[in-house]
Amino acid sequence: MTRFALLVRGINVGGKNKVVMAQLRQELTDLGLGQVETYINSGNIFFTTDLSRTQLVECLSTFFENYYPFIQRFSLLSREDYEVECTSLPEWWTEEMARKDVLFYTEGLDRKSVEEKLLALKLGDEVLHFGKTAVFWGKFSEDSYAKTAYHKDLMKMPFYRQITIRNANTFDKIGTLLKK
Repeated sequence: MTRFALLVRGINVGGKNKVVMAQLRQELTDLGLGQVETYINSGNIFFTTDLSRTQLVECLSTFFENYYPFIQRFSLLSREDYEVECTSLPEWWTEEMARKDVLFYTEGLDRKSVEEKLLALKLGDEVLHFGKTAVFWGKFSEDSYAKTAYHKDLMKMPFYRQITIRNANTFDKIGTLLKK
């Protein structure tokens, strides 16, 4: 059995794309996933399965298409993926910063294209790290946040609707819940 985090983009935000977590947990259990749990109301779901990653992506894609058609993109992160990510994080990730975010690649996203577009940005008071499953983005100062590429440019980029973002605290909690 492999434990996964399923990170869904854009649900329960501003009253749009409402998903009742208790109902989703039950539906995913009925789908055959085990030990289904959710964390907060913004699309962090944890479960175990014997399905391969390819089978799981296909199964979840069909499920969302049939039951939640507004969910068109999601990320899958296994416990092993998380642990590999943590071993390669740069030193700045563990330091105090104004903001730290994790931009998770969704299934099927052209990661190379995302990285090329992000590398072309003029970074202000910020740093990037490209991981296996996500881009880690740190902002040094709250005062300069409005001038950062993250704030000014990210949401305008074509791939923005194809990533799902979590802050550093949620990233840490994902790790805790994956280790259950």
